[in-house]
Amino acid sequence: MKSVIALLLFGLSGLFVTLPAAEEKPVQLTDAELQKVQQTLLKVFPKLPAEAIQPSPIPGLYQILVAPRLFYVSADGKYVIDGDVINIESGENVSDTLRESLRVTAIEGMGEEAMIIYGPKKPEHTITVFTDIDCGYCRKLHSEMADYNKAGIRVRYMAYPRAGIGSESYDKAVSVWCADDPTKALTEAKQSRPLAKKTCDNPVAAEYQLGQMLGVRGTPAIVTENGHIIPGYVPANRLKVMLDTQKAIK
Repeated sequence: MKSVIALLLFGLSGLFVTLPAAEEKPVQLTDAELQKVQQTLLKVFPKLPAEAIQPSPIPGLYQILVAPRLFYVSADGKYVIDGDVINIESGENVSDTLRESLRVTAIEGMGEEAMIIYGPKKPEHTITVFTDIDCGYCRKLHSEMADYNKAGIRVRYMAYPRAGIGSESYDKAVSVWCADDPTKALTEAKQSRPLAKKTCDNPVAAEYQLGQMLGVRGTPAIVTENGHIIPGYVPANRLKVMLDTQKAIK
C-alpha cells in the first residue's frame, strides 16, 4: 500500500489543498471525530497535512485532496481507492466535481508567468492548452488563434512535449519558453521556421509532469475554466458554444 501511495503522491509535494465540497455533502463529523481520523491516517501518511484529509459522502471513507489528484482511504489507512464516487440517485459523479477543482488549483499554482498567452484583455473565456510544437493539430489550433481571440477566448499555453523530457520536442519547447519574445517564437516554431537554441530556468519539465498527472495523453489538450479536459483540436466557433454552455450550467 505504501508503494501505491508513493506513486499517487509522486511529484505532488507542496500541492495539498482543501476545497469546498461538491453538491453531494460529506458525512458530518464533529471536530474531535475528524481529528481522531486525521491523527490515525497521519501515522500512515506522515507527509500529508491534516487539512488534506476530509470526510467523503461515504461513511468510513475519507477523501484526500492532493492537487491535481483525488483519492479515497479507509479510516484505518489500510485501503486506498483511486477511482470515482457516483451518487446513484442523482447520477452525479462526485469525484469529477472535486477533480476538476483540483485541476484548476494545480494549473493556477503554476502561475501565468510560466505560460505563453494569446488573447484579448477582457476575454469571455480563458482556456489552458497543453501543446507540443511538432503536433499537427496543435499547429492547426495555433494557426487559427485569431479566430479564438475574436470569439473572446484567451489561450494560455503550457508545454507538453509528447516525446518526453530530453527529446527534440522538449528542447524546442525550452528554446521557445526561453526566447526574448516567447509568443513570437512559439508562432514561428509552429510554422517550422528556424528556432534559435536557448536555455534558461524554465517551466517546461514541470508543465510536462503536471500534464501527465492531470491525465493528458495527447495534444492539444484543452482545460476549461472549470477544470474540464477537452482532448484534441476544437474549432473556435464550436469551442465557444461548449464554453458558453459550461458557464451557463455552472
